Amino acid sequence: MNVTACAVSLNVDDVAASSGFLVTHFGFHEVMSADGFASLTRDDIGMNVIFLRRGLPTLPADQRDDHAQGLILAFEVTDLDGELARLRAEGVPITMPLTVEEWGERAFQVRDPNGVVVQLVDWVTAPATGTSAETGTPTETGTPTETGRPAETPDEARPQT
Repeated sequence: MNVTACAVSLNVDDVAASSGFLVTHFGFHEVMSADGFASLTRDDIGMNVIFLRRGLPTLPADQRDDHAQGLILAFEVTDLDGELARLRAEGVPITMPLTVEEWGERAFQVRDPNGVVVQLVDWVTAPATGTSAETGTPTETGTPTETGRPAETPDEARPQT
């Protein structure tokens, strides 16, 4: 298999509202659009986000009325705190406050006008050694993987306090 592109396709009621949300607040631009369809991208991302209007007759019958739910459209960013401040200043409601997970992920969420969850993420860099937040005893923490993300096990990636 030779993959040449990647996209996520989401069924929504109002394509223009979801498209406009990503354009206005997340720097996307439309590369194609038609009645009931919009494909968006950013110059710094290797994928497209596609919005399709629910009920579109070109969709298979068992998918026409599905709504994009139960998924999170997540973007890893370089300045999570700055993005949070920017979105608040733009009046975007924060639907999940900034959270730090024990595996080292920091994230917050917003929802577009159709209810699509958009999550912005960064990763806490675990120090080489530290103290267990639970016991106060010294621990060895995992080093980030080659991708720069924390080690995969929660104990290794837990932020030190």
